Amino acid sequence: MRVQLALNVDDLEQAISFYEALFGVEVHKREPGYANFSIESPPLKLVLFENPEASERLNHLGVEVFDRADLRGATERLAAMGLADSVEDAETCCYATQDKVWATDPQGTRWEYYRLLEDAPEFGSGCDFIG
Repeated sequence: MRVQLALNVDDLEQAISFYEALFGVEVHKREPGYANFSIESPPLKLVLFENPEASERLNHLGVEVFDRADLRGATERLAAMGLADSVEDAETCCYATQDKVWATDPQGTRWEYYRLLEDAPEFGSGCDFIG
C-alpha cells in the first residue's frame, strides 16, 4: 500500500522536471495533461493534472492498495462508519481501470482507496474530481 497525492499544476512539463529531480525518479506515466510517478522511497503515488485554472493545488488524496482483499476491507470499514461517498467498480479514470471507494473528510478533501486493474488508452469519464 502507498499514499497517493494528486496535485493540480499550472505547467505539466515544468512540474514533471521538478518532481523527477526532487525524488530522483523518472515519470512513470505521461499522457496529455496528466502524469504520474510511482515512487518506492518514500512509498508515494504522485499524480499531476495540468489544471492552471484550479483554485486549489491539492486535487485529492488517496491510498493505492495492491490486493483485492485490502480494498474490500477499506470499503467495508468506510461503509460501516458511514464515510463511503461512492464505490466504483472497473471505472476508467486517469488512463487506468480501477476499483475504488471515495470518502470526504470534514474539511471537504476527497480521499480514495483504489486498486489498479489495468492501464487504459483513454483518460476516462470517471474523473469527476478534476476541475
